[in-house]
Amino acid sequence: MNCSKNPDLVLSGLSSDSEKRRLLFGVFLALYSLSLLGNLLLLLAIGADTRLHIPMYFFLSQLSLVDLCFTTTTALKILAASWTGNGSISFSECLAQLYFFAVFADMDNLLLTAMAIDRYAAICRPLRYPLLMTPCRCGLLVAGSWGVAHAVSLVHALLLSQLSFYTNQDIPHFFCDFGPLFQLSCSDTHLNEDMMMVLTGLLGISPLLCTISSYAHIFLAVARVPSAQGKKKALATCSSHLSMVIVFYSTVFATYLRPPSTSRSSGELVAAAMYTLVTATLNPFIYSLRNKDVKASLRRVLGIQSLRG
Repeated sequence: MNCSKNPDLVLSGLSSDSEKRRLLFGVFLALYSLSLLGNLLLLLAIGADTRLHIPMYFFLSQLSLVDLCFTTTTALKILAASWTGNGSISFSECLAQLYFFAVFADMDNLLLTAMAIDRYAAICRPLRYPLLMTPCRCGLLVAGSWGVAHAVSLVHALLLSQLSFYTNQDIPHFFCDFGPLFQLSCSDTHLNEDMMMVLTGLLGISPLLCTISSYAHIFLAVARVPSAQGKKKALATCSSHLSMVIVFYSTVFATYLRPPSTSRSSGELVAAAMYTLVTATLNPFIYSLRNKDVKASLRRVLGIQSLRG
């Protein structure tokens, strides 16, 4: 079989049955629409209410923006392929999709860590919180996260672009991902895989350890609060973020906790769908349904003053 630096590829992770594809189209369209609606409303609520112009909601607005881009990166191609049955994609399009997918996935990870640091500062260092989490420092934290995410994703894309691939191959997935592409390579991928796993591990494990450490200090601080009401109030400020962290990392581990070149089962494709669409759809609703300030802002923005929180 011929090898090429610019192969023709086909995303074949969706069912070949037209009725099943129409069903999948409806499911993906509903998830994508909910993600757009939820994240746009959350951005509108935070932007329109000056009382929400604090670090916690600044990070949340950045997360909503990233989730909008994250779902769009994969959803548009998925919807087109499930509607038409044509999953053809050029290698350059595949590489671009993979690059932006990696950028926004890394940003999700880094922003969740920034939010954990913010909660640590608010609960464990309440008197110094205004000095620790200034607008300038929050802006630098987000800007630095964007820089790291773009740099690591660029390295990933460059590593893949150096490989040769078998021509006219099916990718057993519904979007371009590292593992399926490695399986199609006719080059020796061991060094590329090792380098990619090291970079992914550093960028994935370090923020996770930082988040775990932040919550360990938070729980210790809450345990020292004398009143049950005080404990409940302190934990309430973390519950939404902690829920998002659990959903995010559980889907990441289910999807990527294995070598990149191993084959994918249908269960792993479901986990990938959860990671790419469901998590980004749930995030704004987790925050809006469990946060009184956000719900109050949404009621004011939407003009439904009669509804109760």
